[in-house]
Amino acid sequence: MASGHRLKQHRLFALMGPAFIAAIAYVDPGNVAANITAGARYGYLLVWVLVLSNIAAMLVQYLSAKLGIVTGQSLPALLGSRLRPRNRILFWLQAELVAAATDLAEVIGGAIALNLLFGIPLLWSGVIIGAASIVILLFQGRRQNIFEAVIIGMLVVITAGFLAGLFFAPPQWSEVASGLIPRFKGSDSILVAASMLGATVMPHAIYLHSSLVNDHHTDPEVEHPHKRALLRATRHDILWALSIAGIVNIGLLLLAASALSGVEGTDTIEGAYHAIAHALGPTVSTIFALGLLASGLASTSVGAYAGSEIMNGLLHVNVPLLARRLVTIIPALIILGMGAEPTWALVLSQVALSFGIPFAIVPLMRLTRSKEVMGEYANKPLTITVASVIAAAIILLNILLAYLTITGQG
Repeated sequence: MASGHRLKQHRLFALMGPAFIAAIAYVDPGNVAANITAGARYGYLLVWVLVLSNIAAMLVQYLSAKLGIVTGQSLPALLGSRLRPRNRILFWLQAELVAAATDLAEVIGGAIALNLLFGIPLLWSGVIIGAASIVILLFQGRRQNIFEAVIIGMLVVITAGFLAGLFFAPPQWSEVASGLIPRFKGSDSILVAASMLGATVMPHAIYLHSSLVNDHHTDPEVEHPHKRALLRATRHDILWALSIAGIVNIGLLLLAASALSGVEGTDTIEGAYHAIAHALGPTVSTIFALGLLASGLASTSVGAYAGSEIMNGLLHVNVPLLARRLVTIIPALIILGMGAEPTWALVLSQVALSFGIPFAIVPLMRLTRSKEVMGEYANKPLTITVASVIAAAIILLNILLAYLTITGQG
């Protein structure tokens, strides 16, 4: 009986992995900046935003994975087979812009980390990040398990790098508990909360997860179980992966609240780094920067992967990942070479992402509730209701964030 239980656990672990790749989208440099800002400005006030955001993300990513497992196709592929040629091209264009905006933020975030650690100019730092991401992508495809292992390893580095400071500046747990009560403190805190929630569910993570599950489960060394068993393993995968991502994000907010509260200039990654160095010492700030470097490297590799899957699904054009990586890094290098303020570039990328959210999340909800597409696995009424509320909240908050940013009120 015990050996049977161990075998069942072994098979379960063998089926896990895709969610850990998707989870990288939740600990990218943009999330770092948003959570550090929230903690530095408002202390523990907005802890509840991250808790609710993470719960919402778990459901959205599960629906994406379920769509891929049940249909055997990715979300982009399903849309590509249903849209008319002209609409398919237009949909692809917006999805590609979103993927490019994501890549922009990740490369810049990684470049900032190299600049902080070694003083390398931002442009050359961006080149190094791009080259390193190419090396990581070499493990993708036929060596999918190695690629997943590399990304999971980086997630470990990210977790350690961003949570290490909590050992030197532990939070006030009574204040953390009070931060679980939903409330705001003025209109500015609403804007910060909107940016935190609005940046939680990334469009490329939604597109990609439906593809990742099939890439993982077509491995000839992995036994193909019944779909229900696959879905059960996927729930475990998402629970573990996004719980880790949620802990990292909450940890960043707690670190800022305990060590950086009221400190000026922490609304940029560089400012947060220098503030951490001043408050907790160079060792902690170096570990933080290493976490940021791993975040940028992992995120930009996953972003390139997502962009390739989007093009393949919608246009049926299979562009080699490495060629795509070389092309998509160019906009980031141009911006870095122009000497633009990195935070400004990150802000613009987040606005672009906000416009892409409805195009990813609305089709996902429609397809997963369709009996024609999902059969017996179609969403139940309760899931439809909860998912619709989550989708509406995310879309509205992203629209609000984009509006306030464009009008200069953010």
